[in-house]
Amino acid sequence: MLNGTQKRIVCMWFPRLASDRAQRVRPVNGPFALTLRHGNTERIHCLNATAEALGLYRGMGFADARAFCPELVSKPAEPVSDERFLHALRRWAQRYCPWVGLEEPDGLVLDITGSAHLYSGEEGMLTDMRQRLIHAGLSVRLGLADTRGAAWALARHGEGIAPAGAPLGVLAPLPVAALRLDSKTVTALQRLGLRSIAELEATARAPLSRRFGPQVLRRLDQALGRQPEQISPLSDPPHYGVRITLPEPIGLVDDVMSLTGRLLDQLCDKLANHGEGARVLRLTLHRVDQVADQVELRLARPLKDARRILPLFERSVSKVDAGFGIDLMRLEATAVERVEAEQLGHASGVDTSRLDDLLTRIGTRIGIENIQRFQPVDTHIPERSFLLTPACGTTHEIGLSPSTAPGWAPLRPRPLRLFPPEPIDGSTRRPPERFRWRRMSFSVGHATGPERIAPEWWLEDETWQTGLRDYWRVSTRQGRRLWLFHTPQRPAWFVQGEFP
Repeated sequence: MLNGTQKRIVCMWFPRLASDRAQRVRPVNGPFALTLRHGNTERIHCLNATAEALGLYRGMGFADARAFCPELVSKPAEPVSDERFLHALRRWAQRYCPWVGLEEPDGLVLDITGSAHLYSGEEGMLTDMRQRLIHAGLSVRLGLADTRGAAWALARHGEGIAPAGAPLGVLAPLPVAALRLDSKTVTALQRLGLRSIAELEATARAPLSRRFGPQVLRRLDQALGRQPEQISPLSDPPHYGVRITLPEPIGLVDDVMSLTGRLLDQLCDKLANHGEGARVLRLTLHRVDQVADQVELRLARPLKDARRILPLFERSVSKVDAGFGIDLMRLEATAVERVEAEQLGHASGVDTSRLDDLLTRIGTRIGIENIQRFQPVDTHIPERSFLLTPACGTTHEIGLSPSTAPGWAPLRPRPLRLFPPEPIDGSTRRPPERFRWRRMSFSVGHATGPERIAPEWWLEDETWQTGLRDYWRVSTRQGRRLWLFHTPQRPAWFVQGEFP
């Protein structure tokens, strides 16, 4: 009960959600199916009504389906896209009531208590839902009852409306599978002769509880309204956008920057309340002639400080043509990241804010993705010991591999300059006393080594086909400090780097 009003729940079931979504993008006239790999077998994940009419079914091997129906059109399933589509449907369903939850992977549940009168009653509301979804190209089955369990059962096993206060009369002829039980429990109940909800309700409860545990009776009581079951609606993610409408158009850079500062104050307060920082900001300036100019600012680090962000807009804003004036401004954070709390003061470590602001300013000129840095990689192979990555990207954005370790350091010193191996003359396992390299003659004063490095056998690399390498740090009498290596399996000497 809710304020004296009987609760009414609607369940939406989309039996062909995945295939309907795919066909909305590219319609197919004829049998169509989505496939998904299970183990080593490609199986049908979802299919349209035409394919079902030909005898195909979910879980069927794709090879068998093609042999049975050669004209079958197929494509790989996209579960992530299907999940996003279901979330979009949840937002759409809020037109009927504010309490909308998910029945994953292919359903929605709505608490329409007190809102059916807006559509001339429950029948009118369900008719409106069905017509809109069919017009959108979606197959849907609807169930309406006093409880979530009863509405779920009606949507999947007997589409219709259950009268208020009498769920058992509608649920009685439905199979026990309508109680949201797992397949093993349903099979066990059927073997005992309990095939319908009416037969299950007439059975003694104590033996059922001892044999199947509390789950069967709990689902039965939830469907019949003896035990409450809540609907947990999903909250929409925070939207980081603010706008201002001007009574008179403006065109001066100082006026635009002043209003941008006001928008930034509001936006940064919202970011701070959610513990987020902006990485990409978009300022949209709407002119009176219905033309809009956009200024995008990509920050080197996530920020929520309006005073630091505002000066970074000035260069781009000064290039905007105001035309006959700007009468609407909108500021939006299109990409945000979590910002951890920082200890302010002397104990907070090195302040990198000025460097971050400098990178942002340079990024507005040449593109922030063009500012790059060397990232160390956890490997002893010299050629793979670094990775060139965007200087302002996060680990997730630049796609670093698990072996990338920003704090990793080799056990032995490495040269500052590294280049492809260049051969020199040498015949012994120790560095040659004299050798020529790059048309210059050198004599060895001091040599430290060897440091043996073995190739990574699980990776193919043409430069390591010579096998093991013995590295030496060599100080020459001419003042050059070189990094040499010897290949004992195919005797030869090479220079690969130079120390400062």
